[in-house]
Amino acid sequence: MKKGWLSGMVAVSVLAVSAFPGSSIHAQTVPANPLVVDLSQNTGDLRYGASGFLYGLGSEGLPTSNVLAPLRPQAIAQKAPDGLQHPNGDALKVAPEFVAAGGREVQIYMQDVYVNWPYENLGIADYLQKIDVMMAKVMQDPNRSAFVYVPFNEPDGNWYGGMVVHNDPAKYDDAGRAETRQRFFEDWKTVYQHMKKIDPNAKIAGPNLSFYSERLHEDFFKYAQANNVLPDVMTWHELGNDFFTDWYKHYDHYRKVERDLGIAERPISINEYGRPEWAGADLGNPGQLIQWMTRLENSKVDGMLAYWTAAGTLNDLITTNNQATGGWWLYKWYGELTGHTVKVTPPSLTGPLQGLASLDENKQQARILFGGSWPAKTYATSVEVKGFDEADYFGDRVHVSVWGTDDSGTHRASGAPYVVHEGDYDVTNGQIQVPLNNLVDLSAYQMVITPDTDTSPLAAGNRYEAEYAKIDGNVSVEYGDGQAGYTGTGYAIGYDGPASGLTEFVVDVPADGYYKLNLRYALAGGAAESSSLALQVDGRYVTDVPLPAAEEWGSVSTTVFLMNGINRVQFANPQQAELAEAVLLDSLEIAESDRRTDTYEAESPLNRLSGTAKVENGPAASGGQYVGWIGNGSGNTLTFNEVAVPQAGRYRMVVSFGNGERRSDRQHVYNAGFVDRRADIEVNGSAAQTRYFYNTIDWSQFRTIVFEVELREGSNSITFSNPTLQDPAQRTYGFAPNIDRIQIAAPVIDTPEPQAPPQ
Repeated sequence: MKKGWLSGMVAVSVLAVSAFPGSSIHAQTVPANPLVVDLSQNTGDLRYGASGFLYGLGSEGLPTSNVLAPLRPQAIAQKAPDGLQHPNGDALKVAPEFVAAGGREVQIYMQDVYVNWPYENLGIADYLQKIDVMMAKVMQDPNRSAFVYVPFNEPDGNWYGGMVVHNDPAKYDDAGRAETRQRFFEDWKTVYQHMKKIDPNAKIAGPNLSFYSERLHEDFFKYAQANNVLPDVMTWHELGNDFFTDWYKHYDHYRKVERDLGIAERPISINEYGRPEWAGADLGNPGQLIQWMTRLENSKVDGMLAYWTAAGTLNDLITTNNQATGGWWLYKWYGELTGHTVKVTPPSLTGPLQGLASLDENKQQARILFGGSWPAKTYATSVEVKGFDEADYFGDRVHVSVWGTDDSGTHRASGAPYVVHEGDYDVTNGQIQVPLNNLVDLSAYQMVITPDTDTSPLAAGNRYEAEYAKIDGNVSVEYGDGQAGYTGTGYAIGYDGPASGLTEFVVDVPADGYYKLNLRYALAGGAAESSSLALQVDGRYVTDVPLPAAEEWGSVSTTVFLMNGINRVQFANPQQAELAEAVLLDSLEIAESDRRTDTYEAESPLNRLSGTAKVENGPAASGGQYVGWIGNGSGNTLTFNEVAVPQAGRYRMVVSFGNGERRSDRQHVYNAGFVDRRADIEVNGSAAQTRYFYNTIDWSQFRTIVFEVELREGSNSITFSNPTLQDPAQRTYGFAPNIDRIQIAAPVIDTPEPQAPPQ
């Protein structure tokens, strides 16, 4: 269905497009039971609350900021500092990357300081001592203001088992259960007061049950109010089928408890949501995840995807650290919603087809996310959009594009979203109706509505349109005004003012290597003077791109290194300078380059191995060999010698490695226990930088990860080591990963080259 190795897009006509051979997405008749979007009904600011993760981050740099930042992450939950519950996911260690990506809140699962699940109960006095140690570390952390403490995790199953029975209110009044509940309430009070004494400004979340219990929450909040121990954030888990039928009932009931008690509204955080593989398999599945996302955003609450498999994968939205599954693209669309949400009415409030929508008056775009139709494998629907009479900038005719992302499973990378329909629609009585059929139950869809100014189909090769990209600062979108000859529906403008102007393209490439970035641009009014933009790749400045004078649209090509999977390519005002001429950005195309990286094999006789490090045979390694047994002591090292570069500067180093280590002392019932191995990387004898390597699941698999290194002109040496001694009981894993080879690449090569204007 999809063609094009980069974009995953399909060529489309303006009228209709096939979703798969022999079928048409664009229906000829209007299906019953439409999804209704009312642009005139503003339902509030975007919360982006569903973009949260429990153990979604594994270790520093795992996953990359490329796959995290586009999702607009809001809240995560991670283990206690130096906790023993899992081999990675320490809250203090992953917080810097999360906060840098725009994250707002880091919840700390404090009981994850214990090794076992369910948690070993050593008494409340033992727990208070551990809290003292944990809080002392948090209070010294530079990200202290972002942390929220979760002192009890699923207390109904840990330490206070049986105090309430899921979906069995008849058993609530049993004497033994009442006694256990009272013990929990009193322990909550003891822990809460202890923590507030240590830090009066501490933010505490709870009670954090494994499900929503009306009566227990009523009793808990009455007790907490009477004893002045109310949580700052209300938390519970939604992990079962009842979420789909009862979510709004749960939410409304809790808000009623607050009102009845005269308690100020608390932020709500569903800090575990989503069913495991054996009970619904929501993770990584866009057609299922849209159900959770829409309900959480409608209620303006936070939610964190549950930790059912491996840490550091954004809960199965990504694989191999920087590659997206089908579910990731749905959350990327979610992060790209701008403006405010508008009312969406599904065919049934609790039915499978759900959607959410936003309207951005400044960008003159409406975006709608929708999907889901179990048990049917394919289905038809109609998206009815009304309220255009309150958004007259759309005019009397609009352009509609519909994009799809498919279920790729949790361990397989997905192609980029593809266009399933593109067409123009007359606005009649303030509304349009877009009939669609042969939609797939496990897929999710995005509809983008703009003024009717399209001049070419969207899906053309590997082209990314600026008007659909993320824009910041004073950059805006223009539709058909001023400059003819653009591609798609319009272009971006506004890089020449005092405010920072930026356009970010999120691109997906199949392998580490060099690629040509072909930027199509114009200068306002066909200016005779040249201009420039700053190019950033993966959040780092690369070069200034000169934009020669162009009477109409011109193109400039820059060859850069991109990582396998997701990359962020940004064009911005260089140093917020006053540009000579106003720049218009039309589109970005990605093309392969014939430039190759320089490769250095670990087993080369030029290299130096010390201590236990030795060459091993491995059929999956390049050349059939790799170097293992690095680390577990400072004397066991691998040094690459004669790594040559033409000039000093910052380079990208691609490390091919294997890491199949799992926590061995206790395997969790469902969490994989993957260990992120560490290596200290030393260049030319300088101070070592510590880097973590994600798990490749099996020792026979070799994958790549990219780091930056500063190299000097001529020959360089790069040493891999790990001085830590192995002690799994204390969560210290001393060996570095097996190293297959390294590749060295400059972030940018060649001078940006102006191209002839396209015909």
